[in-house]
Amino acid sequence: MGPVLAGVLQLLALMAALALAYVPLGDYMARVYSSDRHWRVEKWIYQGIGADPDTEMRWPAYLRGVLAFSAIGVLFLYLLMRLQGVLPGSLGFAAIDPDQAFNTAVSFVTNTNWQSYYGEQAMGHVVQTAGLAVQNFVSAAVGIAVAVALVRGFARSRTGELGNFWADLVRGVTRILLPLSVVAAIVLVACGAIQNFSGIHEVGQFLHGHSTGGSQQWNGGAVASQEAIKELGTNGGGYFNANSAHPFENPTPFSNLFEIFLILLIPFALTRAFGVMVGSVRQGYAILATMATIWIGFTALMMWTEFAHHGPAFDIAGGATEGKEVRFGVGASSIFATATTLTSTGAVDSFHSSFTGLGGGITMLSMMLGEIAPGGTGTGLYGMLIMAVIAVFIAGLMVGRTPEYLGKKIGTREIKLAACYILITPALVLVFTAFAMALPTPADSMTNSGAHGFSEILYAYTSAANNNGSAFAGLNADTQWFNTTLGIAMLLGRFLPMVFVLALAGSLAEQKPVPVTAGTLRTEKPLFTGLLVGAILIITGLTYFPALALGPLAEGLAS
Repeated sequence: MGPVLAGVLQLLALMAALALAYVPLGDYMARVYSSDRHWRVEKWIYQGIGADPDTEMRWPAYLRGVLAFSAIGVLFLYLLMRLQGVLPGSLGFAAIDPDQAFNTAVSFVTNTNWQSYYGEQAMGHVVQTAGLAVQNFVSAAVGIAVAVALVRGFARSRTGELGNFWADLVRGVTRILLPLSVVAAIVLVACGAIQNFSGIHEVGQFLHGHSTGGSQQWNGGAVASQEAIKELGTNGGGYFNANSAHPFENPTPFSNLFEIFLILLIPFALTRAFGVMVGSVRQGYAILATMATIWIGFTALMMWTEFAHHGPAFDIAGGATEGKEVRFGVGASSIFATATTLTSTGAVDSFHSSFTGLGGGITMLSMMLGEIAPGGTGTGLYGMLIMAVIAVFIAGLMVGRTPEYLGKKIGTREIKLAACYILITPALVLVFTAFAMALPTPADSMTNSGAHGFSEILYAYTSAANNNGSAFAGLNADTQWFNTTLGIAMLLGRFLPMVFVLALAGSLAEQKPVPVTAGTLRTEKPLFTGLLVGAILIITGLTYFPALALGPLAEGLAS
């Protein structure tokens, strides 16, 4: 079997698995967030934190809950890393430096999981499990909660109440993320991923079965359980520096495809939950079709760029194999790279910096879309719904009619909030990139010069502001400048958009339904899906084309 056919078959198998899980998981999540019953363990949690899960919240109160919970998470994780040297189970690792502890704490709380350190050489068992793994769960649950609040804004009328943040947070963890992660971890252990609390071992180095005389140190850890929620919650932070290219995290081609499945599972299934909660599954299918169109298109384009032959070396290897794991090959690595950058995951099973010039550009463009195809857990859905609001506004301008979406009028307030949402992330990416290129010190961290060096900087801030977390490689980001500025970009890129999303949800929930007429745009039809895809690509292209032209496009056209 040729490598191209193998890649295509893996993509088809992945699509089939996602299709089988779509309806049952989507319907289940809709029931989770629509139920008025509480599990006993959930009641204990509410009593412990002093929250009343039955109290409805308006958007300012919901936002305060999100911000307060996240602020406490940043503080706790920062202190945990600063105190690591005196904690049990630290494996002898020292406390994390202040700037890196700030960057890492912000990174995991914002669901970014950007890592400027070697995991196996810096973090002990307590920080990995009680700190990073816990944030993998709750940061993903926060994203889903905000998305559900926006869905309620569309579904409810003549009320500003969006549900209860604490109930949505707890249910997301106990009823969705935790059960799925247990099953996923068992599968990964069966595939060969490690799960232990072993110390550091010194092992010999071998080549073709013969000792080279050298040695290296490896430490164990609760890897499979963290890997499960890392992918399922679209987090992305690796237990080891090699991330999902490491055999302890991702042992086999099957585990590689399974991890891609976990990355895409919840973001795609949330469109079904959205359709059920607003009372029209066809609306959910329209959003799904938009996400799937972009995802399949970008995956096919990525595979083409990486399989295209540009000389004898590519012909012999069967594609651009530099920086890719031989266990997975070009096809699986291309699928993984597209999935991880079109979501807010950031996990990698290959070095994106080693992709072809155009292939590296696709990974960047995938994040620049806003990571909405299908995006992160929750963030992808609310990002796509914001783009749907923009699309119906554009359609309204073309026909001279007040835009409507899901029975709600999109007036001046709503479009201003949506516009602020789509502008904040590009502003963060481009402004921070400009400063990093203009100042003398940040450029010293670049391994490469020219277009590829610029791509390293552009990719880093694109990844941070979009809460992705993957790195282009080649950039030394463990400096005070990058730890601080990337941390700020992650914070603003996570929570400022949530402000606009929740404010929009509150505004929509206060409206009364608008009756459907002959002039209403049918947003469940393929025509709207095409309009939405076009609006996304055009807006992103107009925003980022100059920056892309200086980096990956220049490199790709020159090769």
